[in-house]
Amino acid sequence: MNTEMIPAGKEKQAVQVTVQGGSPQAVYGFGLIGAWVYYIGRAATPREKVIGFFKGFAWPAFVVHALLEFLEKK
Repeated sequence: MNTEMIPAGKEKQAVQVTVQGGSPQAVYGFGLIGAWVYYIGRAATPREKVIGFFKGFAWPAFVVHALLEFLEKK
């Protein structure tokens, strides 16, 4: 049973939502793949490759840390 009251002459209309903007997930995904290529590609031992795999997930932290060190030197 629908108890919602609609004013006379007004009908329900579908609301169209448009989402605009970029996709941060895509940027993080490309960065993740790039970090894996960088860290795993430079690894000499299997242990370093495993460490490089996990470092790939934390690449934004490394970028921010390097940026803050760079800004501190100026």
